[in-house]
Amino acid sequence: MTVDYVIYITRETLLTGLYILLPVLGITLVVGLVIAIFQAVTQINEMTLSFVPKIAVVGGLIFVMLPWFLELQMGLMVEIFKQIILVAQP
Repeated sequence: MTVDYVIYITRETLLTGLYILLPVLGITLVVGLVIAIFQAVTQINEMTLSFVPKIAVVGGLIFVMLPWFLELQMGLMVEIFKQIILVAQP
């Protein structure tokens, strides 16, 4: 196992994590911004007004994108298992 191999696996793992997190964080940012603008315009400062829609949208997004998330994770794991086989060979 070389340093290049460890860097490759680490990079792929971090990129996979970013690919999974960025849509969720992006949609949360957009929903939070829309709710903040709505609260500023209407002067309604209710905590549940900002919390419940974000949770609902994030839950729905995760439910819709779960097959893609799992495909990314399984692709990474298959690649890691292939590399384990290559490293284990004498």
